Amino acid sequence: MLFNSLIFLWLFLPLALGGYYLLGAWRPLAAGAWLCLASLVFYGWWNPYFVILLMISVTVNYAIGLAILASEKRPRTQLWILTIGIVANLSVLFYYKYLVALLTFLAGFELVSHSISELILPLGISFFTFTQLGYLLDCRAGVVRERGFVSYVLFVTFFPHLIAGPILHHKEMMPQFSNRESYRLKSENLSIGGALFVIGLAKKVLLADGIAPWAEEGFDHPGGQQALAAWGTSLAYALQLYFDFSGYSDMAMGLSKMFGIRFPLNFNSPYKSTGIIEFWQRFHMTLTRYLTAYLYNPIALAIVRARAGKGLLVGRKATATIGGFASMVGFPTIFTMGLAGIWHGAGSQFLIFGLLHGVYLTINHAWRIFGPPRDIPNSRFVHACYVLLTFSSVVIALIFFRAHSSSDAFSLLAGMFGMRGIESLDHILFPITTLLQGSTYSVSEVARMFIERWSQGLLIAFLLFIVWWAPNANQIMNIHSPALEGPDDIAPHWLRWQPTPAWTLFITVLLLYSMLHLHKTARFLYFQF
Repeated sequence: MLFNSLIFLWLFLPLALGGYYLLGAWRPLAAGAWLCLASLVFYGWWNPYFVILLMISVTVNYAIGLAILASEKRPRTQLWILTIGIVANLSVLFYYKYLVALLTFLAGFELVSHSISELILPLGISFFTFTQLGYLLDCRAGVVRERGFVSYVLFVTFFPHLIAGPILHHKEMMPQFSNRESYRLKSENLSIGGALFVIGLAKKVLLADGIAPWAEEGFDHPGGQQALAAWGTSLAYALQLYFDFSGYSDMAMGLSKMFGIRFPLNFNSPYKSTGIIEFWQRFHMTLTRYLTAYLYNPIALAIVRARAGKGLLVGRKATATIGGFASMVGFPTIFTMGLAGIWHGAGSQFLIFGLLHGVYLTINHAWRIFGPPRDIPNSRFVHACYVLLTFSSVVIALIFFRAHSSSDAFSLLAGMFGMRGIESLDHILFPITTLLQGSTYSVSEVARMFIERWSQGLLIAFLLFIVWWAPNANQIMNIHSPALEGPDDIAPHWLRWQPTPAWTLFITVLLLYSMLHLHKTARFLYFQF
């Protein structure tokens, strides 16, 4: 089931909310059980078979978590239980996500006799697997406090985050699910959450889906594009992904707030970043947090201990040397981002996407350490150059993220860098020259030519204006933001949401207009991961 579907808006959501608060007034545990059931219905709408897989995963991981907690005084036993849990989770993820690609690859070298032509990928398997792996690791670290089964099931299956994140942490969510106040009906939860949900819905169906056809057409035919068309394709996809994921994040956070639950911020205007480090602090923020805590930090710590054991420098003095920087910053960064790329998909293009960002991040860290002092004030021009450089680097990496294969990605890059030439501007400028020369074309014909030849460029320019100059939804919600973290900045006064009749009218009109476009419902891009 999709957030941007009529059956969700008019049937599922009202029933889920109604049952939740009616039972919450009677017994919070019953309301929690109802929300678990609603989440399983939501997940199983596409394929009921995978509800069984999800519940087996949840039950087994909960049992493993209890076993880890119970063996706290037996470290070796605890480590073995944790290892079994990690292997079991990764095995299921590998089977559904990577087995087909591996067998197909081996079959190409005649190392196996056959390959699997198709294997249906359960929605959100990466997200609920990583969520539970983090929980098991935290059980071993001794930081898990809340152990209720209903709270755990909600922590994993709560439908606003189940399919495409955010990747939640138990210490943020399980106490909320065990708090009786979360199950009490409050009008501000519905109004704040509903407004944010509608803003996200509009981003998805009006902006992301509006630019999507150009991106899809370009990536379906990457080999025949010259420079302007190739850049148009790449920018169209970068903007589609931005508004698609931004819209989903707003909708997920708005839905959770409607149920009295607050999510961590997961998307914060990443294309305004002045560097790749800042970009990953703004884009898919909970994934960055997860990778840092459970992958990068353990690798970096192991390297530090190994260097210390050999009597080598560690700390800031070590990272200020080429060798220390390469081993303590460069290697863990590139390794972590390479695995992050593979997490997104099994093709070589995803690995290249991850490695590119690993190299980007390493260069950015090197600039901070070996470059000019950071306290030197930057002009607006220098700031804009940093933003453009970061954005261009992200756009290039996203080509591998979206392309059907690595060869398609390189083919599109060849077009972007002019290896097939640059289009003549006569075709694009023809409507203007026609008007200036006073030709016999009618006004309607000239207008049609403008639409045909300028519409994509004007739409890209309009969306870039929103990306770079407009406040995001978290800033628009200002002090009412439902995120666990408040907004880092607020929108201009006239753009700040308030529970007023004017804002209610605007949100209602925006909802109705967005619903007119639901006949062409499209899945969210992150649903495939």
